[in-house]
Amino acid sequence: MPAVAPLTTALVPRYDLPKCHGQKHERRGYRLPGVRILLEQARQGLLDAEYAAHPVDRYAQAHLAALRAAAAVLAARARPRNRAQPTSAWALLATVAPELAEWSVFFATSSATRAAAEAGVHRLVTARDADDLVRQAGEFLALARHAVAGTSP
Repeated sequence: MPAVAPLTTALVPRYDLPKCHGQKHERRGYRLPGVRILLEQARQGLLDAEYAAHPVDRYAQAHLAALRAAAAVLAARARPRNRAQPTSAWALLATVAPELAEWSVFFATSSATRAAAEAGVHRLVTARDADDLVRQAGEFLALARHAVAGTSP
């Protein structure tokens, strides 16, 4: 099925991120190129998830889109620290952006389902599960954009 993904991606319209030039709410986050790239990758991943034919693909792509949105928030807000052991992006997100803590718990718990589905355990993801996760990832992406910009939704 990987050969189908580039074909569906080519058919999906691509849009630019909203321009915030000259607006008061533009913050440091949107000016960082890495943050803009991660938000764009999250948006494109969400579109790919919406157009994926198989529920497992929709689920996995939606979850990865949410992970990229979380990475954008971390890139905009987190400060590097020396840590002895790895920490998940979802755990870091809860500390860096407490307003997104419930979302980080939700996506952290759904990470195991995504990993199992990608490993071939397809019975764990129904079409309804995939559609719900696409919708939830879309909501999270909108909240992540607000978190990066420093505005409230």
